[in-house]
Amino acid sequence: MTNRHIQTPIMHRVVSHNGLIFVGGTTCDDEGLDMAGQTREILAKLDSYLAEAGSDKTKLLSATIFITDMALKPQMDVVWKEWLSPESFPTRATVGVADLGGTTLIEIVVTAHA
Repeated sequence: MTNRHIQTPIMHRVVSHNGLIFVGGTTCDDEGLDMAGQTREILAKLDSYLAEAGSDKTKLLSATIFITDMALKPQMDVVWKEWLSPESFPTRATVGVADLGGTTLIEIVVTAHA
């Protein structure tokens, strides 16, 4: 069975199917924040989105992180490691991109299980 949560004009933020939970690209609302601040805001959203689908951050399987400045990756990594315990780290890729729109520095996509 497929369940869709949190509809937007162009997508559902979360889709679950057969015990897997897919969370679409998530960015911050306050683009004036630095990399650490934007990351914290996104991770708080992910906590909420995963809860909506009956999951949590300890059940993450993979993450793809898009950032506009690889020099800021260490700031993101600090916040990431504060959010997750090492035994809960998912697989992860961090990809440098030219632009995420506006002054957005980071976008995160995750997959988890129920």
